[in-house]
Amino acid sequence: MNTTEPSNHYECIEIKIEKGIFRLIINRPEVRNALDNNMLAEIDTALDEAKQNDEVKVLIIEGAGGKSFAAGADIKQLHARKPLEALIPGMQGLYSKIENFPKVTIAVVNGYALGGGCELAMACDIRIASNKAKFGLPELNLGIIPGAGGTQRLARLVGKSRALDMILTGRIIDGEEAERIGLANYYVHEEELHSKVAEIAEKVIKKGPIAVQLAKYAVHKGFDIDTDTALWLEKLSQAVALGTEDKQEGTLAFIEKREANFKNR
Repeated sequence: MNTTEPSNHYECIEIKIEKGIFRLIINRPEVRNALDNNMLAEIDTALDEAKQNDEVKVLIIEGAGGKSFAAGADIKQLHARKPLEALIPGMQGLYSKIENFPKVTIAVVNGYALGGGCELAMACDIRIASNKAKFGLPELNLGIIPGAGGTQRLARLVGKSRALDMILTGRIIDGEEAERIGLANYYVHEEELHSKVAEIAEKVIKKGPIAVQLAKYAVHKGFDIDTDTALWLEKLSQAVALGTEDKQEGTLAFIEKREANFKNR
């Protein structure tokens, strides 16, 4: 699939595709972009669309309205949930799909990223926060815990002590602190947000797509296993990369002092 025309059948999200960038815009600003079941289903479908589009190199997730990235789960739907529903993949499964997505994912946080919204941002490879960004996991106020990866990804990003502080107190932090503790990769003022996103995306687009996928795999899968096994995983990933046409093109382009033209094969 090589088309750059996005599907038009979405109600809760908006899709824009341009120059290798797939922008997924969470579009329920009237409820601070709360993540209900319909929204999650549409995000899942959009992920498949982005994955199948060979021209897409970067997936950007952002929120509409300028006030929220995503303010978390729909509380009315949450109130009606039964115990066994926690065992279905649901939001946690969707966010694992984002974490394991074969292309680079960037969360652009300009406003509230709370609960499931914060967990969505953490599932992405790169998080860019503005001076309006607010991150937090306040689920304990509702008598539940962060259940879409929050207890695990936050600790891995900022450390166990800081993660426990944020989860147990429900403390909400701004974008500047998020960058300082490692929850956000970049912190910029709102007026600089668009240019920073474009800058990061442009850098990523120039990379070999197979190498990108292998690097992500090696980092994610190697993080929680012993170092020796992880290093073998790195070696095997490199062995795959060395057998690709993109490796030949990338090294030849460097020798010839020109920009590489990767073909994803």
